[in-house]
Amino acid sequence: MHYTRCMGDFKFDIWVPESSVTHSLDYLSKEKSKLLPTVVDGSCVEFLTRQADMLDLPAKVYYPANKENPVVVISWYGTDQAAKSILLNSHMDVVPVYPENWTHPPFAAEMDNQGRIYARGSQDMKSVGMQYLAALRALRKQGLHFKRTIHLTFVPDEEMGGRLGMKPFVETGAFKSLNIGFALDEGLASPNEEFALYNSERSVWRVYFQISGNAGHGSLLLPKTPGEKLFYILDKMMTYRTEQVKRLESDGKLKIGDVTTINLTKISGGVQSNVIPPKMTLCFDIRLALDVDHKQFECKLEKLCEEAGGDIKVEYEQKQPRIEPTATNDTNPYWVAFKKATDEMNLKIVSQVFPGGTDSRYIRALGIPAIGFSPMNNTPVLLHDHDEFIAADVYLKGIQIYQNIIKSLANS
Repeated sequence: MHYTRCMGDFKFDIWVPESSVTHSLDYLSKEKSKLLPTVVDGSCVEFLTRQADMLDLPAKVYYPANKENPVVVISWYGTDQAAKSILLNSHMDVVPVYPENWTHPPFAAEMDNQGRIYARGSQDMKSVGMQYLAALRALRKQGLHFKRTIHLTFVPDEEMGGRLGMKPFVETGAFKSLNIGFALDEGLASPNEEFALYNSERSVWRVYFQISGNAGHGSLLLPKTPGEKLFYILDKMMTYRTEQVKRLESDGKLKIGDVTTINLTKISGGVQSNVIPPKMTLCFDIRLALDVDHKQFECKLEKLCEEAGGDIKVEYEQKQPRIEPTATNDTNPYWVAFKKATDEMNLKIVSQVFPGGTDSRYIRALGIPAIGFSPMNNTPVLLHDHDEFIAADVYLKGIQIYQNIIKSLANS
């Protein structure tokens, strides 16, 4: 079906019923977090189960961690129940906002006269979840049937690492019963004609150096104080960071996901300005590139502690293993089906390493191929930023893109 819809002075074509946009606006307005990451409340679950009812599809709600973190699964069963299924994953939670820095209310899902929908989650990643549903709605209206079952999962807590969402969910019998063969998850917007595709992620390490040393009066020059050791570690870590910056800048082919990033995120210690404290703490957020040997890097950190003077403990808040990338060649039949669909639409696809972390890592860790893909080209990257938006025409085109990709995958 084809429509033209007007909003103010802006007109755009609609390839599916215009309810696709209104459903998205409704979903984008559900969570109203300000300074803290959202806890998904019942309104999201009610909205999604209502959408499932409208599609005449079964929906189930699971609680793998606790009652505050539901996982919603909507299923469209295929003709071959033994065939591996296709998973379309998205997360319901969003990151905090600072309303005073927005030109539109961040949870009003307002559209301006240029057709830009402003809302927290419009890029990361509620719009993708709604595009999945809109694509299925259009496919069902065509009376189509597919060989493979299609499961949509809407999970919580992704923005905090998935520790109360996808991470425990993949360990449940409910997840195993989905019989997943391939998964689609979030990608990033692209500011040009290209569509970014992500088949791998760097490993996230959050490292604390608990630095102990001699304490005493601030008027003395004691040896091996925590401050001296802290300076040594900080200097070496930032030197390594500078090397990675130079590597990235010197090779135009490299993206941020191809190098290791190191950032100092916390420093703590001391209780009084004239007292040398017995302990100080450094924290670094580290994203290890795929070419880094994890054991060697860990040994490097331990050696650094010895060189700094010893009596330093390394603790890991997060220490992800290296996970093999999803193959993007003919050895992966799901990739072949995905690529066939994008080629037929003449989409410019660029494969990259995802610079951050997504729920895909928990899926890939099980040996299930997963690709991060958000059909948002010609769109500035504004996830986690003020005035996050997606243009209505980009959103609607993405629905059409997903229709073709889903058809190809579900019959592969």
